[in-house]
Amino acid sequence: MLKICQVTDVGGIDDKTFNATAWKGVTDAEEAFGVEGKFLESQQQTDYAVNINAFVEEGCELIVTVGFLLGADTAIAAEANPDQKFAIIDFAYFDEEGNKVTYDNVVELTFATDQAAFLAGYAAAGTTQTGTVGTFGGIPIPPVTVFMDGFWAGVQYYNEQNGTDVQVLGWDPATQEGLFTGNFESTDDGRALGESLMDEGADIILPVAGPVGLGTAAAVQERGNAYIIGVDTDMSVSAPEFADVILTSVLKNMDVAVFLTTKSVLDGSYEGGIFVGTLDNDGVGLAPFKDLEDLVPDAVKDALADLIAGIIAGDIQTSP
Repeated sequence: MLKICQVTDVGGIDDKTFNATAWKGVTDAEEAFGVEGKFLESQQQTDYAVNINAFVEEGCELIVTVGFLLGADTAIAAEANPDQKFAIIDFAYFDEEGNKVTYDNVVELTFATDQAAFLAGYAAAGTTQTGTVGTFGGIPIPPVTVFMDGFWAGVQYYNEQNGTDVQVLGWDPATQEGLFTGNFESTDDGRALGESLMDEGADIILPVAGPVGLGTAAAVQERGNAYIIGVDTDMSVSAPEFADVILTSVLKNMDVAVFLTTKSVLDGSYEGGIFVGTLDNDGVGLAPFKDLEDLVPDAVKDALADLIAGIIAGDIQTSP
């Protein structure tokens, strides 16, 4: 039986967001193709290389490494083991001059999450009652800040189209500086930043920090009159206990990308290079408003369909 093996980022397989979404791609492949899925959880960054090499030695058919921070260790392992197939989520390889580097045995699964976050920003700007929304990240790395860029841009687009002045707390795209917890694990940090943003008037918050966002959701739920936007997966499904305060989620469909990569290994079409998930290919998206459907004005919901078409056509810029 072929083994499809995943090395998680710090946070673990049950983080209800980033690692869990990628792992769903493996479990879906187990059901569809009868492969065996295995994972090793990274407790700290020094575990990355150890876990990758353990799976190389085990003879996994495909090793999926989850997260930008695993980029360097994945490349080292790929160069040392040219016959081993890899996929890495949220990392694309370039040389020091910015030229694209491609490994024959690494599929780079990247996502234009600014497109979906733009939609979330537009919806937040059209729904806020205080005229202030907020965001924060875990660690300031591109797969995190791309959400914040898109969210900010969506709010600005709403302002331009509607003559409003909704403010975004927690992120300045011009300086690429903002609020960060410095980790993806501490729900206490998520609670503290959520409370701080609400104290400043934000009634809709986008935490881009994995499980940290669960702390924000708890703070919002306890205080009331505020909402959050999930990331990576539909948070109302992964954390249903907070469904009453989840406006929507910015979807990064890593499960689909991992599933399709596994399928390519099995059917012989696997080829190293970059994959970019977009609105056009359903690699990213916006979750339904569900329980909070009535909270979002009809004009905003109607506009989202046109925005999606405009983004796909290239007529709307989704990052600053």
